[in-house]
This record gives sequence, structure tokens and C-alpha cells, in this order.
Amino acid sequence: MSKFVITKRSDGEFQFNLKAGNGETILTSEGYSSKAACQNGIDSVRNNGRLDERYEKKTNAGGKFYFNLKAANGQIVGTSQQYASESGRDGGIDSVKKNAPDAEVDDQTA
Repeated sequence: MSKFVITKRSDGEFQFNLKAGNGETILTSEGYSSKAACQNGIDSVRNNGRLDERYEKKTNAGGKFYFNLKAANGQIVGTSQQYASESGRDGGIDSVKKNAPDAEVDDQTA
């Protein structure tokens, strides 16, 4: 089963990773100053992850493919891992769409 894992960074900020059922990280959030803001980020992924227009498909300088998921206001909610191919990146997007809505939350900061 997929899950959002909330952790605390060494700088004190909270972040989440959306993990697929196999444990692979699909999406990583930006840093948040509070746990409540981090949980709002998770809600944003659940709400925006269904919408094709919220995905920004990108290629880095090294030729790897990745995507950003954006909220309605254009703010980046999460960034994917790097993929070797466009089809891998597109599969990652499909995985967010499939896994995010029903993913449980695993708060590892409690």
C-alpha cells in the first residue's frame, strides 16, 4: 500500500515523500516550517495529483527526466525522482495519480 511518509530534516523543516507500495519514492516535497503546513502539502498532492495540467514535465542538464507537481497557485508541491526516459517519467506521473488519493500517512516525527 502506498503512503506519505513525514520526516524532519536536519534543518528542522518537515517534508513528505510519497512512496509506492514497493517502497520506492515517487514524489518528494519541499521543506515546510511546521507539521501542519506539511500535512496541507499532502492534501494538495491528493487534490492536484489527479489533474494533468498540474504536472510540469522537465529535463535536467544531464538529460534525465523528472516532473514537478504544482498547486493551483503555481507553487511546486512535490518533485519526482530522476528518470532515464520520458516513459519512466510518465509512469511516475501515473503512479502519483493512482497512489496519492488513498495513501495513508506515516508520521515518523511523532
